[in-house]
Amino acid sequence: MLDGVMLLWWILTVPSFLFVAIDIFRTTPEATVMKWAFIILTAFTGPVGAFFYVLGCREPLKGTHEQYVSVRWRQVLGSTMHCAAGDGIGIIFGSAIGAGLALTLWPDFLLEYVLGFSFGWGYFQAFAMKDMAGGDYLKSLRMTFLPEFLSMNCLMSGMLLVSKFWMPRVSGGDDPGRPEFWFIMSIALLAGFIAAYPMNWWMVSNHMKHGMITVLANERQDDPSSMAGDSASVDRHHAENMSMSHNDETSSVTPTPEAEATMSMPTAAGSLKIRMSIVSVGVLAITLGVVTFFAPMA
Repeated sequence: MLDGVMLLWWILTVPSFLFVAIDIFRTTPEATVMKWAFIILTAFTGPVGAFFYVLGCREPLKGTHEQYVSVRWRQVLGSTMHCAAGDGIGIIFGSAIGAGLALTLWPDFLLEYVLGFSFGWGYFQAFAMKDMAGGDYLKSLRMTFLPEFLSMNCLMSGMLLVSKFWMPRVSGGDDPGRPEFWFIMSIALLAGFIAAYPMNWWMVSNHMKHGMITVLANERQDDPSSMAGDSASVDRHHAENMSMSHNDETSSVTPTPEAEATMSMPTAAGSLKIRMSIVSVGVLAITLGVVTFFAPMA
């Protein structure tokens, strides 16, 4: 039964991946880092990732992308996609390394968490979006730490519940050399996406994370493949709290003082951010407790 499901999954994944990888660069005026996020997620989630792309990001008619993605749920979809792609790569490959080394639960968890958080925060968040911090990478690291931390904990929780309960029950599920391992981790990534969506909704609503970003043709750098080089025309929903001026000669984003203040101090009150941090850590702690005491041994 599982073999048939996996075969169908991979058969659907190949055309889904090719469609998104080709179409998103040809038709969708989205920030390059978000394009890669959709491509990465589709590589693991196949038709589900393609469905998310068509429903949540693909421009239905030329010139309508900014308006199309301004709806809150699409903004949150983009925010969660960004997290799942960046953190998810680190978590999945951390799991593959841990399985290859036959690590026990806690060393394996720490490896997955460190790799997931490091790649998601250090590259997909801070480096890829550093133009929003005036090109200052260290400032971008400071700006993106808390949003990354909150989202990562929820994503990790969802992925742990699927992978740690399912792998021991499937022959070859804990072997990175077998397709069963990658299928389980693909489903785990989907579960993590679902688990992280509510937290990303809260952060987008409180202007702690961006969602989809429309990049106009005259706002691209000479090298459109650069993930950090997009000069973003932020959608109207987000522009209320993040005003940017654009330099046509350098194609760089220069935040106004008001935008810098907004980006440095998200609108959510400090006490509320502390409470949400406690919620995020609590969700992960409960998940680890459930996995530790109830997940079957490999």
